[in-house]
Amino acid sequence: MAFSSSFLTPTTFNTNNRRFSPFSPKIKTSKTVTVSAIPPFTTASAADLSSFDGTALAVIGGGSVAALAAALSLTDPERRRRMQAEEVGGGDKEVVREYFNSTGFQRWKKIYGETDDVNKVQRDIRLGHSKTVENVLKMLKDEGSLKGVTVCDAGCGTGSLSIPLAKEGAIVLASDISAAMVSEAEKNAKEQLGENVLPKFEVKDLESLDGKYDTVVCLDVLIHYPQTKADGMIAHLASLAENRLILSFAPKTFYYNLLKRVGELFPGPSKATRAYLHAEADVERALKKVGWRIRNRGLITTQFYFARLVEAVPA
Repeated sequence: MAFSSSFLTPTTFNTNNRRFSPFSPKIKTSKTVTVSAIPPFTTASAADLSSFDGTALAVIGGGSVAALAAALSLTDPERRRRMQAEEVGGGDKEVVREYFNSTGFQRWKKIYGETDDVNKVQRDIRLGHSKTVENVLKMLKDEGSLKGVTVCDAGCGTGSLSIPLAKEGAIVLASDISAAMVSEAEKNAKEQLGENVLPKFEVKDLESLDGKYDTVVCLDVLIHYPQTKADGMIAHLASLAENRLILSFAPKTFYYNLLKRVGELFPGPSKATRAYLHAEADVERALKKVGWRIRNRGLITTQFYFARLVEAVPA
């Protein structure tokens, strides 16, 4: 697959009878999953690279893939992950909770916000995440009005999806493992929603959520958990959804795994969360195990943001 020369490669979705891209009005009949071109190596500075954490995937300029692979053989990211767990006295979930209530909250609040106080990498990640949210909103609105539709935004962050959903009239439960994130999302909602009904906000991890919803959405959360944990989380989220489950995750391919490892060469001055890639086949297997099938899928890519987006429905 050729490298893309554009800053942002198109995002493409496929269903059994149509394909759409937010960058093109064309509609085509297709049963084949179309994958966007792989983004080019970047010339971002080391200072930029050191300012983000393991929840984003980074690349460095120059050199060949073989040279990068050789350099990566000298790193030990697992050792850093073990140290993180020891510091907070727990596993992945405790690391994520602690990080997003402290340094991670300040960093991602800035990335998800509108401040100009972001570097090239952070601005690019903001763009990628916003495209993911944009595509999810389009998928939901294509089914008709969202007024009165119940949606669980599992891992709501600062409210980048919950608030637009509420503006469309959806009845939203917005949850996050981080109390700091939930507080920020609630503040943003009060400032932006005016007369609209506010989402209900809760501080909960994915597996503590309960209730039944027309749609459950979980964006950019599974990257914090290994596949063994993700399987259980996917099963639980599916049990909450009556009609639709939408997930995004960092795709596990040789190329993206290499980029992730390069990013771990630049951990920055503060502790970051662990980052796990997931093979689409593994996610699909986890869904099939609980009686769900993928109806729609796409890939959102920028230079530093890679997300596979899937929409699943009961089989």
